[in-house]
Amino acid sequence: MAAPQAIIELVERFEENLASYTSGTYNETQLRREFIDPFFKTLSWDIDNAAGHAEAYKDVIHEDAIRIGGAMKAPDYCFRIGGTRKFFVEAKKPAVRIAEEAAPAYQLRRYAWSAGLPLSILTN
Repeated sequence: MAAPQAIIELVERFEENLASYTSGTYNETQLRREFIDPFFKTLSWDIDNAAGHAEAYKDVIHEDAIRIGGAMKAPDYCFRIGGTRKFFVEAKKPAVRIAEEAAPAYQLRRYAWSAGLPLSILTN
């Protein structure tokens, strides 16, 4: 099965401007708004709660609150079905080398483990 055209276009745009995105001035919020949100919208996730669901039944919670060691933490995205958490997505700005730095992966593993989730996604 081929990737949807919208995702192909996102990948192409990212690759065309890779040097700019990884320069350090492009931040995580820009990445989320310009790439991650459209990516998941293309996969039919209601990122903006366009359906108008009550808080308990939203598909996606931004900056969801979880308790880790007595402190409240906030994964960037919590994806849910019927109000039940399914996975987290943690975004880092493109300048962060997630394949080489352990801290981002460790952060996400703590989030997922604390919430009892077997799967989560780390992206930049």
